[in-house]
Amino acid sequence: MSSYAHQPSVDDPEQVPIRHAATVMIVQDRPQLQVLMVQRTSRAVFGPSAWVFPGGRVDLDDAAELSHVVHGLSDDDASSMLDVPGNGRAWWVAGLRETLEEAGLLLGAGHAPLPVIEKTRDAVHADAGVFVDALAANGLSLDLSEMAEAARFVTPVGPPRRFDTRFFVAAAPADQIAKHDEEEVVQHVWIEPGEAIAQFRNDAFPMMSVTHRMLACLARYETVAELMAVAHERKPIQRVRVNDPDGAYEVVLPGEPGYETADLEIEHGWIRI
Repeated sequence: MSSYAHQPSVDDPEQVPIRHAATVMIVQDRPQLQVLMVQRTSRAVFGPSAWVFPGGRVDLDDAAELSHVVHGLSDDDASSMLDVPGNGRAWWVAGLRETLEEAGLLLGAGHAPLPVIEKTRDAVHADAGVFVDALAANGLSLDLSEMAEAARFVTPVGPPRRFDTRFFVAAAPADQIAKHDEEEVVQHVWIEPGEAIAQFRNDAFPMMSVTHRMLACLARYETVAELMAVAHERKPIQRVRVNDPDGAYEVVLPGEPGYETADLEIEHGWIRI
């Protein structure tokens, strides 16, 4: 993977720190492939009122003692997948925590009783820092293999907060119903990726550019099974490129016309699906 060192569009002269984050694109056949999106509160410092996928900060301490509450993926394998020196499972745990907190869904819980899931969700709503303890207290062990890493994006210079975000994809639990937290997010919707893009173009569905790019990737797939098969295959990751001959700033994804000749240095994102 390319280094970020000494790249003007990534290096920040004001030295706004780049924080680790994890985001989960939760998909379901309804019957067409749809993705769960949540709308951030207008009070949010980063992306106010934007429609996003559930996600948030990564706490590397979450990876310290996880063997009793997660399975399906070792920390060595997770770290290797993300090309980090260690604590790789912390990114998966962050995605699980934020999905539960913001959307009310507990991924990887198998057939855990709904009252147990609701009790865990209530504990996390009261204090997101108790996620791992809440899993243990309720006898839950989550299968990390149900989440597949799909992309990575770094916030460009400019916003007051910047993130190095890993995007994951996961199938929605069949027996759970999404419920937004009414604090960080004010509503949620299941929507076809192409429809979300169409509404965005009509100024009816505000979103950040990175969300638009990931929706364009999801729109390539017709079913959850097809998408998850490709995600778990872990194809070589490819850089997003930009065609900008007339200031149009057209993001080109791998496989699209013009990709091979587009600019690599304008956008700092990597796509695997």
